[in-house]
Amino acid sequence: MKLHLAAKGDQNQFTAYGDGYVIVNQQRYERSLVVTPQLIHDAWSVTSIDSISADALNFLLTLKPEILLLGTGATHRFPGPAVMREFARAQIGVESMDTAAACRTFNILMAEGRNVIAAIIV
Repeated sequence: MKLHLAAKGDQNQFTAYGDGYVIVNQQRYERSLVVTPQLIHDAWSVTSIDSISADALNFLLTLKPEILLLGTGATHRFPGPAVMREFARAQIGVESMDTAAACRTFNILMAEGRNVIAAIIV
């Protein structure tokens, strides 16, 4: 599905998504990635919600977002309690949703000027 949203300066936005890929700023990605309004980290090694390692979790925590959108692939899944506990300790809100919903929600929150990151599992 293609998304249409007015560009907000030089900030990243999801421009499309589909089965096995997302497109950010017209660039296609077929692996998991982390997107902030200013950064694209396309070496995020998470392949499923159950494989979020301590290193992957710590990377997200170092970005210090106001809210983390966790795109869990084609189906909506929740991370385990240990993952949620770490974000609660850091006072970071976490919203878990399927990847398509995470892409759409990121664009909206980013356009509102929120400190948001999207951790997308493709």
